[in-house]
Amino acid sequence: MGQFLLFHMWEPYRQSLIKDHLFYAEQAKKRLLSQFNDIGGEADKAAESWLDENKTRFDPGFHDPGYFDERAWYKEIEFYQLLCDMRDHIRLSVVAGMYHEWDKQLRKWLTQEIRYWHRGKTVLDKIWAADFGKLADLMGSLGWRIRDQAYFLKLDACRLVVNVYKHGNGNSFDELKEKYPEYLRDPLSNDSWALSGRRYLDYTHLVVNENQIQGFSDAIVAFWRDVPKDIFYREDLEVPGWFARAISVDQQAARDQHEGLNP
Repeated sequence: MGQFLLFHMWEPYRQSLIKDHLFYAEQAKKRLLSQFNDIGGEADKAAESWLDENKTRFDPGFHDPGYFDERAWYKEIEFYQLLCDMRDHIRLSVVAGMYHEWDKQLRKWLTQEIRYWHRGKTVLDKIWAADFGKLADLMGSLGWRIRDQAYFLKLDACRLVVNVYKHGNGNSFDELKEKYPEYLRDPLSNDSWALSGRRYLDYTHLVVNENQIQGFSDAIVAFWRDVPKDIFYREDLEVPGWFARAISVDQQAARDQHEGLNP
């Protein structure tokens, strides 16, 4: 007697997921992130342009010789900071885009597979509503121990980074600060929390660099590569309570419908 198959990852589908993600990551780097490779040089040019546009206003009888140079320097600093802020936002947007696409593709695959052996809307809705931790626990109960893999911490950190970027302060920020403080820029410290004002940090200190973005991308690829080809039902299976309750609700609804059709 054959085993009952719960989830199957078709190899061409796995490869298409990886290929699409790599395309996104590579093109984001090429078309978006690369535009900020020479912020210092662009700031210098902004200062030079300001001087060229305002040199005719210089009055040697009224202005100090260094006045316009000082104004240009402030303009350079301002332009540099604005570009840094824009770069930081673009980086976070890239991370959010790759995470949300991976998250949706995971839930899409899970619900597609569940439809082969379960009827009912409650389970499918719960899959879409559950956070990544709950999904990891569900797959762990089926034998795929996601939490034990190296990519899990990166994906967990990515989840929190995206939540903080979207919502600001809150539970996700507190969790990020506690578990993954490397994604928060501390203005009072050079990579040391000991003498910093850690308790004063908020969502505005969220930042990711290109190495961290690459780390998130690598984790997504590692995740898809690690999805088992086949996950089978077993007699000692114990799924998380939220999933078991959802199945029961759907099963009861099916019984109620059947009884209504057959009085």
